Amino acid sequence: MKRFGFSLQLLTGLVVGVALGFVAKIWDVTWLAETLTQVGKIFVQLLKLAVPPLVFTAVLVSVANLRNVNGAARLASKTLFWFLVTAAVSVAFAIGLGLIINPGQGITLDLGAAKAVDTEGAGTWADFITGIVPTNIVTAFTELNVLQIVFLGIVLGAAAMAVGEKAEPFLNFSRSVLELVQKALWWVIRLAPIGTAGLIGKSVATYGWDLLAPLAKFSAGVYIGCFIVLLAVYPTLLALVGKVSPVRFYRNTWPAIELAFVSRSSVGTLPLTQRVTIERNGVDRDYAAFAVPFGATTKMDGCASIYPALAAIFVAQVYDIPLGVGDYLLIAFVSVIGSAATAGLTGAIVMLTLTLSTLGLPLEGVGLLLAIDPILDMIRTATNVAGQAVVPVLVARSEGRLDEAVFNAPPQDLDSAPAKAPRDAEPALA
Repeated sequence: MKRFGFSLQLLTGLVVGVALGFVAKIWDVTWLAETLTQVGKIFVQLLKLAVPPLVFTAVLVSVANLRNVNGAARLASKTLFWFLVTAAVSVAFAIGLGLIINPGQGITLDLGAAKAVDTEGAGTWADFITGIVPTNIVTAFTELNVLQIVFLGIVLGAAAMAVGEKAEPFLNFSRSVLELVQKALWWVIRLAPIGTAGLIGKSVATYGWDLLAPLAKFSAGVYIGCFIVLLAVYPTLLALVGKVSPVRFYRNTWPAIELAFVSRSSVGTLPLTQRVTIERNGVDRDYAAFAVPFGATTKMDGCASIYPALAAIFVAQVYDIPLGVGDYLLIAFVSVIGSAATAGLTGAIVMLTLTLSTLGLPLEGVGLLLAIDPILDMIRTATNVAGQAVVPVLVARSEGRLDEAVFNAPPQDLDSAPAKAPRDAEPALA
């Protein structure tokens, strides 16, 4: 396998998975469809298994290590600023696209047959805000509430900064756990070509293309909206603001984007995103150790900006509910401010219910879109991860923390495990 680069291995898995999926779908090969389903399921379970300790220790250590970074407050504020700017631009394009294509206009669906979805505790701003703070620390980890885990990591990281030297034993322990989880997760990521074949094969075998027919315009709108951000918004920012080549950026970042597409998990892709950001894009290791984990849990242009905007317009048109200028501004506000609600896991149901409830649209509209959610979530997550890599490059370039020689060099091989970080440096996530 080492004869082939990691990106080529992923692409091969993708092609094989599509081919096997169509074989299972067309000739009704039940055992093959079940095998693909189980392979994909095991791969995602392995990724999710590492999420709680990975997110907690990565956020905690990165926040605590900001004390060793010059201009940490400025770096953090710039990062947050570009997160908000790119989210606002993304949702603006999504709303404009929705007004042009009218994704729900003329669509006749059996509204009574909408798939039931449990939106309790996820439908209002009050639920979202109160849900950030865990009532039980153990429950936050056992129920995989990433937003609450991020909250705990930030609080303890800030506390470690305030305590100072007395917190070093705890931080050293957290760094050790982080390195162990990263090493184990890298082994899982090396299985990604096989997982890719299972995940994409399962989607093709289960859904084929028939399911997209009633919602073709909406599905196309989501993909077009994501491609606009991927191929127009991000490249423009990289070229004009970052003064770097968008082509080289995508060449360097492609393995992470590709893995995000098939895994449908920003957090699961986090180690690879971190690695390409440091080793291929040349972003300073200490800054990347903060920006990438932060972005993987809060920066969701695909799931929190493009998708909810188009989905809200779609639901409003299906239910024949007119939207005014104020409603579109509200969509933009929810998308920019509420993106942390997606929390880097597969799917964007929480963000969608938050948007619909804020606009007063029927939450039953969520059920109409659940069937095709896996297909749409692939491009949404790829867009998320691309954005999570773009912002560190922009900020690092403006702060003199971007190694242009690394950025412009031929992409480093990702097949081998990364070199161990210096003793006093933040270890690379890989």
